[in-house]
This record gives sequence, structure tokens and C-alpha cells, in this order.
Amino acid sequence: MAEQLRLARWMVAVLLIGAAAVLLLGAGVGSTGFESVLNASDDPVAWQIVWDIRLPRTLGAWLAGALLGLAGAVAQGLFRNPLADPFLLGSASGASLGVASALAMFGVSPYATEWLVRLGLTGAAFAGAVVGVLLTLLLAKGVHHTLRLLLAGVIVGVVLGAIKDLITIAVPDILQAMQAFMLGSTGFVGWTACGVMAATLLPCLLLAWALSQVLDGLSLGEATAHSLGLPLAPMRAALVAVLALATGTAVAQTGLIAFVGLAAPHLVRSIVKTTHGRLIVLSAFMGGLLLMVADVLARWLIAPQELPVGVLTAVLGGSYLLWLMHRRSSRGGML
Repeated sequence: MAEQLRLARWMVAVLLIGAAAVLLLGAGVGSTGFESVLNASDDPVAWQIVWDIRLPRTLGAWLAGALLGLAGAVAQGLFRNPLADPFLLGSASGASLGVASALAMFGVSPYATEWLVRLGLTGAAFAGAVVGVLLTLLLAKGVHHTLRLLLAGVIVGVVLGAIKDLITIAVPDILQAMQAFMLGSTGFVGWTACGVMAATLLPCLLLAWALSQVLDGLSLGEATAHSLGLPLAPMRAALVAVLALATGTAVAQTGLIAFVGLAAPHLVRSIVKTTHGRLIVLSAFMGGLLLMVADVLARWLIAPQELPVGVLTAVLGGSYLLWLMHRRSSRGGML
């Protein structure tokens, strides 16, 4: 136990140091390269590029990844399923529907930097994420049947995605904004979006950590969790709210970025075996580092152009999932 705790502390330190290093690297990756960093003290334009564009974008990638990693760890523990992910349970599709509805009704832009707009998009995404998760649970008739839960999540995701597409067709003015949103991008993340995500991440992390004993109890089975005297119904509702808020906030600021919430908890568990309290924190830090690295790669691979970061995470995350499935099947185990 003491060795696992020590390993978890070392992992936190490594993930934070890695994030700091990638943040510095991200400040120098772009169409003008490291010249902007070297000339920032003398050139106002270079300073603006570094301070107003690159740094908030790279930091925003960490914050969005941390929210998705946190949501993935909560989802996998809450539904007792290592395949559970914000994208597989309807919350991401619901969040995108909420954002599309807000863009269509109020004519705002996802590129806006005003606090009111960012908070409004976040609220719309949160409401949509809650609806998505509740529809999935209603269709699956609870969380007891894993296959039914995953199938329900897929169905809800397809239906909500279709409604979102209908809204986009009905209001063609938002088509271009929604296209960038669906591909996933950190390009429109500024300091305002970073502030919204940071203000959401801290309470979500604290609440999920405080409720981690529920996830530990559920991992031993429903009957065991009841025997421990845990009020499962309200605690589950609180965890669903954390899942929806974390997913909705990330989706509202960066669009749909797949596989981060699925891969981050898996990577943590492959390194250290720990309770859900530490797993949630480590998954948040791992998700932040993963998305930050993906964002830097998206800017660097075909510079001066850039790849949508959501496309890159889908390719890398899908490859990781296939490798994980192959490894588990070769051992005769299940994912």
C-alpha cells in the first residue's frame, strides 16, 4: 500500500513536470516558430502571439484534457465498465446538441471571448450532457447490464447527433462554426475559456474525490456498496452531475475530442493500482498531458498548417484501443 502511494506521488510529479515542459514547448510551436518566443520581449506582435494565442491554447488543451480524463475515470467507476467514456454514454453528443442549440437560438460564435458567451455555451453544453446521460440510463434501464448500457449510449449518441445535424441544416449560418466544433479544436481557446475550465475543474475534482468511496464500493458490487451504508442514489446523482459538467465544459470550449476520457484512466491503471480517489486525480493529470501533447503535435506535424486536434486524438486513441483489445484478448482476458 505504501509503495503504491509512493508510486502515485511520483506519477503526479512526472505528469506535472511533463505538462510544464509541454506548455513551454507549445509557446514556441506555430507558423512563426520559436522566433516569436525569442522576440517577445522586444516585439509587441510576437508577445501578443505568444501570450494571447499560444499559451492560452496550450494551457486550455491541458484543462480540457483534465476535464475529459476526470469524466472518463468517473464514468468507468460509476458504470463499472472500463469501456465507459463520455462519448459512449451520450454526454458528449448531448453537450454538442446543447452548443448547437445555443448557437442557433442566440447567434453567438464559439470563437467569442466574452465571459457571458463562454458561460452560456458551457451551461447549454452541461444541460445537453445531463439529458444525454439520463436518456442513456433510461433506455438501458439502469447500469446493471453493461452491454445494454453501451448500446443505449450509442443509440442516444446517434439520435442526439442527428438532431444536432438537423439544427445545423435549419440554421446554415452556424455550419462553419459547427464543422470546426465537430472536428475538435483548441484554436479558439483563449484566457476566458481557460478561466471557465479552471473554475469548473477544481470543484468537479474535489467533489469526485470526495465521492470516490462510492466508486470503491461499487467496484466490489452493488450489494457490497449497500452493505457499507452508502446513500447510493444521491451520490450517483452527484457523480452523474460531475460527469456531465466536466464533459459539457470541455466540449463547449474545444468541441468534440474523442478517446482522451477513455485512454487516460487506462494508462493510469496500467502504471499504478490505486483507489478511485487517486485514480480520478491521476486520470485528470494524464488526460491534460495527453491532450496537450496532441495539440502541440497537431500544430507541428504539417506546419504552417495544422490538423484538427480531435482528428489526431481519434486516430491515436483508436490505435491505442485496438492495441489494448489485442493485448487483452491474447491473454485470454476481457477488456
